[in-house]
Amino acid sequence: MNLSNTLFYLTAQAEGQAPQGGGLGSFMPLILIFVIFYFLLIRPQKQKQKKLQLQVDAMRTGDKVITAGGIHGLVTNVKNQSVTVKVDNNVKIEFEKGSIATVINKDSSEPEPEPEESNNESDDSKTEEGNRDTFQRDK
Repeated sequence: MNLSNTLFYLTAQAEGQAPQGGGLGSFMPLILIFVIFYFLLIRPQKQKQKKLQLQVDAMRTGDKVITAGGIHGLVTNVKNQSVTVKVDNNVKIEFEKGSIATVINKDSSEPEPEPEESNNESDDSKTEEGNRDTFQRDK
């Protein structure tokens, strides 16, 4: 027998055997894994992105924001594609709206607790942090 006859004989034998498990049954574990990934990873991430996009679109002057780079600030101007954020006294930075990671509306923020008065009041007890805006992350 030569090589071509041997190959012809082996392929004829392989065609005679019935396929194992069918076509859809072999893809069922992959389909199940995709469904699990969709409900555990993809869907919650899309919902989070939609919520952030709605917050960025509804952003107004006076809202507090945290950028993707971690900069905290107060929105002073909102444009079509960018916002101007006041970081410190006389320091304003312009950011793209896409770089905003968290928006804290001025209406929804909780009032800050009043500092307790101590017996010995002095000007040295006031710190620079007391003059700055405080920020709270959304939970």
